[in-house]
Amino acid sequence: MRQDYFKKSVFSGSNEKFSFSGNFIKAAIVSALMVCAGGAAQAQTLASLPSSSNPIASMGTAKPLVAWTKFCDSNPAECAVNVNEADVIELTPQVWKTIVSVNQRVNSTIKAVTDADHWGVVDIWDFAEDGRGDCEDFQLLKRRILAESGLPRRAMRMTVVIDELGEGHAVLMVRTNRGDYVLDNKTSSVLPWSKTGYVYIKRESQDQVGWVSLGGIATSPTTTANR
Repeated sequence: MRQDYFKKSVFSGSNEKFSFSGNFIKAAIVSALMVCAGGAAQAQTLASLPSSSNPIASMGTAKPLVAWTKFCDSNPAECAVNVNEADVIELTPQVWKTIVSVNQRVNSTIKAVTDADHWGVVDIWDFAEDGRGDCEDFQLLKRRILAESGLPRRAMRMTVVIDELGEGHAVLMVRTNRGDYVLDNKTSSVLPWSKTGYVYIKRESQDQVGWVSLGGIATSPTTTANR
């Protein structure tokens, strides 16, 4: 969802996707996780918990993304909100290790490519099932793997930010009892939301199918958040 995301909000061209093998990609990542989990050379110390930090505050509703709406039409279970699920993840050393490992392994397994180069469209959301994808595809795959490992989907919210280049970017915000942490395809470190340097625009709601504003204000024409 880089560069052209905020410049255009409509699709052009074909949105048909060639599915290489979602199960193959997931199996490769899970296998790699098992191999690397015991390794000493990690970007972060997996066994220790991060310091607690304050969560980000939401500020009312926000307009859904066009590409997200189309993704939800095809994958309703990925966008459904189960209010019976926990809205925060109770961090233990093992849960933190899983979160950090999934972030690292998806980042190293998927090749980053824009939707324009990949599919010939401005913006389209998917699971990088052919081994290639842009920012939101990375994060959707991470969430699916983490949800399949038992973490509550409701506590893992797709989030729109303005990055260091002043461009639209998608990250996965993991809401925990120790604060909100960000999984990002730009770094293998899972950081507190306040330490990324991003401007936070909006994220998926935890209470209903939709989005909430995070209050970010940007002035560049390329940083419009469709709020």
